[in-house]
Amino acid sequence: MQQYYILLLSLGWLVFAHPFHLSLTEIRWNKDTKKLEISQKIFWDDLEIALSGYHNESIDFLNPANKEKLHKQIQSYLLEQNTIWIEESVVPINFIGYEVEEDAAWFYLESELVKKPTSLKVKNSLLVTNFPDQKNVVQFYFETNAPKSIILGKGMESGVLNK
Repeated sequence: MQQYYILLLSLGWLVFAHPFHLSLTEIRWNKDTKKLEISQKIFWDDLEIALSGYHNESIDFLNPANKEKLHKQIQSYLLEQNTIWIEESVVPINFIGYEVEEDAAWFYLESELVKKPTSLKVKNSLLVTNFPDQKNVVQFYFETNAPKSIILGKGMESGVLNK
């Protein structure tokens, strides 16, 4: 089943209406900056629904009335839904920004300084409150081009990735 989701991601996000709920999170340790770099690809229409529910107000992701407010709303949601631990310690994460690509958007986060991890515990509960079938693929690149992957979803929002 995991290979099915990875295949869907590798084929791209070319459908106009997506009958599935899926996100992709890529985590890389940057040996130069000593930080984790996190990229998340999420269907923006699904995120719009989640943000509206999370903030108890209607949100227009593509045409916000106040872009700075939307930025803060995205930041608070993503930081609440994502947690990373290295050796049982929570890693502080900062929201950097985002860019929109057709029917999805990339969101960028970065950790504070951390030592080179050999294992990560990850919580990713993106969209699971709004979509019971939501699957969140998390990939960690341990200084290689071949990532370690885990699929998280409702009832299994956390998992461990080992080198």
